[in-house]
Amino acid sequence: MRTHTCNELHHSHIGETATLVGWVNSNRDHGGVAFIDLRDREGLTQCVFRPEENAEAAELAKTLRSEDMIQVTGKVEERPEVEGKSTINPDMATGTIEISASQLTIINKSEVLPFQLDKELSNEDLRMKYRFLDLRRERMTHNLRQRHRITQSTRNFLDADGFCEIETPILSKSTPEGARDFLVPSRMQPGSFYALPQAPQQYKQLLMCGGIEKYFQIARCFRDEDLRADRQPEFTQIDIEASFVTPDDMHGLIEGLLGKVFKDTLDVDIPASFDRISHEEAMNTYGSDKPDRRFGYHLTELSEELKDCEFRVFSGAIANGGVVKAINAKGFAGASQGQIEKLTQTAIEAGSKGLAYIQARDEDRSTWRSPFVKRMTDEEVEALREKLNIEPGDLILFGAGEWESVCEVLGRIRLCCAELQNILEDNKELNFLWVTEFPLLGYDDEEGKWNAVHHPFTRPIPEDVPKLIEATTAKLEDESQRYAGLRAQAYDVVLNGYELGGGSIRIHEADLQSAMFTALGVTEEEKESMFGHILDAFKFGAPPHGGIALGLDRLAMLVCGESSIREVIAFPKNNKGMDIMSSSPSAVDALQLRDLRIQSTVKEKPVQADQ
Repeated sequence: MRTHTCNELHHSHIGETATLVGWVNSNRDHGGVAFIDLRDREGLTQCVFRPEENAEAAELAKTLRSEDMIQVTGKVEERPEVEGKSTINPDMATGTIEISASQLTIINKSEVLPFQLDKELSNEDLRMKYRFLDLRRERMTHNLRQRHRITQSTRNFLDADGFCEIETPILSKSTPEGARDFLVPSRMQPGSFYALPQAPQQYKQLLMCGGIEKYFQIARCFRDEDLRADRQPEFTQIDIEASFVTPDDMHGLIEGLLGKVFKDTLDVDIPASFDRISHEEAMNTYGSDKPDRRFGYHLTELSEELKDCEFRVFSGAIANGGVVKAINAKGFAGASQGQIEKLTQTAIEAGSKGLAYIQARDEDRSTWRSPFVKRMTDEEVEALREKLNIEPGDLILFGAGEWESVCEVLGRIRLCCAELQNILEDNKELNFLWVTEFPLLGYDDEEGKWNAVHHPFTRPIPEDVPKLIEATTAKLEDESQRYAGLRAQAYDVVLNGYELGGGSIRIHEADLQSAMFTALGVTEEEKESMFGHILDAFKFGAPPHGGIALGLDRLAMLVCGESSIREVIAFPKNNKGMDIMSSSPSAVDALQLRDLRIQSTVKEKPVQADQ
């Protein structure tokens, strides 16, 4: 149907006859001559319809509207001068030429558009309803093509390193591994359900038991959880597993993979190796296990300096075994009341009761605006001044309480300050790092039980393996201390405050895996019914192995410079988990439910009669 794309013709094609197919991007009438910018996914070409060339085609061209699909045939000509002025458009790749049209065929007419494709639209639901139109935007087309390049680069890199791409089942078994499962009823096994995989975790470990050694998959995953800008009920991850590897091996592999991805997509060189910090250091310094290091505002420990402070919020927290920390938002003492309120609300949403602060307006403490600084001694003020490097114009923000809670609250405050001050505006830095040595287990006070910080198959660091086994049978009065301090051979790769992916060295021995399940409160019967297959696999010479999963959607979002993964997914769900375009999810026929032996307990809302 066409000889060239709409971004292909240049000065060297002048004199040739070409046929193009595309959408009408714009239609301008100048003195009876129609100028149409024709668009396909590659770009634009100007087509000119002159009555003297073909009167019928020129008249038909005047009737065209935006997004009509047409075929144009004509001669490639140099753009002329008009009244001594060049008509060359330097902003178009084809801006030196135009098509002098001799034939026009309307392939398909377009109705009036629900929104203009050349303008940004704030109504996301309208974009989702007409996603097939939204995808025609240059930005969206670019995003999806960049996503394709990421997956191609990944496949090429891993294939060259001996990895095999292997598919794992979509219909699998429901096991308690984290988020809520999507369940699929079985017609052939009434009363039984499949679960859509949250990740191919067990299958890829079983592949290692099967001797595959190097596996990867562009894996579809499903989690029934509340949504946000960087979360979807169905998502894609670059899933990798390998036998006989150390954490250093996995770090090197991923550093090489990401280096190729960013070179192939953005033509940028990233560091050959990334910095590494422990989870504890990340929390202590940045208040986050996925820190954005492109700006300062580090957390500073002040417990020793304020342990005797008259302000009981501080001294009381320290006396109860907690900590006091603070950040210095340099130059932000002039924060408005509205900004202070936003920071306070951020602290409350993160779990704090409020936000203590000092606005250091000048050198003398008498000029400092704060609800508590008058209750501090000169020695305490000077200690703060020295340790936090307080200068006129600084805003000091405090957190007091349990270590983890204080770190998380100030971590959120740190990011909020950067946002309010536009510190990262136009920042193009790519700051990669590894966060390592995560806690193996975390205690849930409400449920009174231990949960895996990563997942149940994560291996402790070597020196903590015997501690885990011993702790399962130890007699302790305080259950919250049973597995405290155990560390995992786990690692997350982080870019600019986003977790790109996480992985670990896995447990490969049945007895150690059984001890891990015991720590998680899994009974012997549940071990057999839910995890018997993988425990059996570990009894037959299972090799040491480890792996990682990179979030493809999030990686594509960062490569494309977007703020939501919905901008790099062809047909995403909205924040209610709905596909507005296809009206999914939807009710199904009663006969389908009958075949599955399922009855819905949801009651239809009564229809109110007109008054």
